Amino acid sequence: MASVDMDDVNMDPDMEFLSDEELEREAEGFKEQGNAYYIKKDYSEAFNYYTKAIDMCPKNASYYGNRAATLMMLSRHREALEDSQQAVRLDDTFMKGHLREGKCHLSLGNAMAASRCFQRVLELEPDNSQAQQEVKNAESILEYEKMAEIGFEKRDFRMVVFCMDRALESASACHRFKVLKAECLALLGRYPEAQSVASDILRMDSTNGDALYVRGLCLYYEDCIDKAVQFFVQALRMAPDHEKARLACRDAKALKAKKEEGNKAFKERNYEAAYELYSQALTIDPNNIKTNAKLYCNRATVGSKLNKIDQAVEDCTKAIKLDETYIKAYLRRAQCYIDTEQYEEAVRDYEKVYQTEKTKEHKHLLKNAQLELKKSKRKDYYKVLGVDKNATEDELKKAYRKRALLHHPDRHSSASAEVQKEEEKKFKEVGEAFTVLSDPKKKSRYDSGQDVEDDSMNMGDFDANNIFKAFFGGAGGGGGGGGGGQPGGFSFDGNSSSGPGNFFFQFG
Repeated sequence: MASVDMDDVNMDPDMEFLSDEELEREAEGFKEQGNAYYIKKDYSEAFNYYTKAIDMCPKNASYYGNRAATLMMLSRHREALEDSQQAVRLDDTFMKGHLREGKCHLSLGNAMAASRCFQRVLELEPDNSQAQQEVKNAESILEYEKMAEIGFEKRDFRMVVFCMDRALESASACHRFKVLKAECLALLGRYPEAQSVASDILRMDSTNGDALYVRGLCLYYEDCIDKAVQFFVQALRMAPDHEKARLACRDAKALKAKKEEGNKAFKERNYEAAYELYSQALTIDPNNIKTNAKLYCNRATVGSKLNKIDQAVEDCTKAIKLDETYIKAYLRRAQCYIDTEQYEEAVRDYEKVYQTEKTKEHKHLLKNAQLELKKSKRKDYYKVLGVDKNATEDELKKAYRKRALLHHPDRHSSASAEVQKEEEKKFKEVGEAFTVLSDPKKKSRYDSGQDVEDDSMNMGDFDANNIFKAFFGGAGGGGGGGGGGQPGGFSFDGNSSSGPGNFFFQFG
């Protein structure tokens, strides 16, 4: 049986006996067809015919050069680079081959190699304007790379994004530049943009460890820590020496564990431990804005439980500075302001919340804060008497007796005119406070924020001495002061049936 030459097995039978000249003619035909498709922008068909030409004449540099140009149009820059390099290996004087090799290097972000190729073109053709311009483009990319490196070290991530955008205008296929841009977008909190850039890379190269790392970084910074860890692990599987992915994976796991420990301590009412655990968690990664905002808010909640109100307010403010949309931090801070009677600040925070989320609950909280603000601008009768809001009738009487005697004008008759004036003012305020708080209806109106004055009464026209006399009997106890009616035409009637705490004004 005759032996078969294995080199001939796949050869087209019609081509088996063609001479070199005939093969070259066939190859030229394929090239011309490729050119026709290239002009029509049907690059896939052009690629097929250039490949047929190469198969016919594998030592023709121009065929590789043409296929390289087609691959560049198909954005297959690495394959185009290989064809360009093969073209110049076959013919070192092939100017277009060097030019295309340089463009491929430039598109892939290798500006140094690109520059060498363009310099070779200028050696062959010193006046080649295209090569002259490409040399400038390569120099610009090198400069942008240097600026980006400095910017990253200084954490000027906006500068890095700017530099990478400029560099990518010439190096459109450079994954390295895209990944650096995406990483900085993530560090700037522009997560959707960062995710989009990383996803584009992964569509072309699903094993790209850098892009997997950036996807994980975005999820990590959006407080999706479990999913982030999955991407970091995948990145390390593709690139075991990826230091950034390793560190990010470590921080993500540590942050999750410490936060969960703090939550557990809080649920167990171990507030001191929870406060310390949240504080430790905050030191793990200052760049994780969303998680740290939640940690500050959590620590503020614990701080409120520990009566560290000022620290709680500060933590809420830090949380809001990290994430201006964090409603929970505004609500927590507003409650702290209410607790410390800083009602204007509370109203401001509740207004911000209600503008963002117009819920019934938020509207109710805002109205309550506005009411407390209104009440705070009046005299605080509870403070005047030195009692709390749940004081009993006896406690009110005792408080009035003590304060009225303390501030009675007769007690300060030998003091300076200024002191006498101040004590008289306080004496009147004590009487006014007792008048309101000892009357259930007036007290109810006062507590609800309503005005205690109505059509039948004017709180500004009573005589505190009359209240004093009625309470102590005659002028006893404190020297009495004068009885008579005040301007406004009413007098105090303290008959025995009414008793202290049930005073009323009778118009004359």
